[in-house]
Amino acid sequence: MLPYRKENKLLARELRNHATEAERLLWERLRRKQILNAPFYRQKTLANFIVDFYCAAAQLVIELDGSQHYAPNALVYDVERTRILEAMGLLVLRFDNRQVMQELDAVVQIIADAVRVRLIS
Repeated sequence: MLPYRKENKLLARELRNHATEAERLLWERLRRKQILNAPFYRQKTLANFIVDFYCAAAQLVIELDGSQHYAPNALVYDVERTRILEAMGLLVLRFDNRQVMQELDAVVQIIADAVRVRLIS
């Protein structure tokens, strides 16, 4: 397991206070155990990363990707980050901001399906 980075706790708080529109929209559908009574956290520190959303009960990470994630170096970083998180036993779902803004119900259904499967396993 990667070491915990204390400085990420402050950065996570800052990210929560400056969420993107897509993050705010999805958070409204994830908070307060709306999906199968499973609690979600936002801007959660895991190992040396800060993930956008995390459901510990389902060992599920949700990442929302803005345009900066499509730069070549960001793509490489995201692949490596996903590999590390998956090696920790986590399922990582990635959505781009446009999907959340335009297809919110479909995104929430994919998340709910993943939570259901992970809670049963």
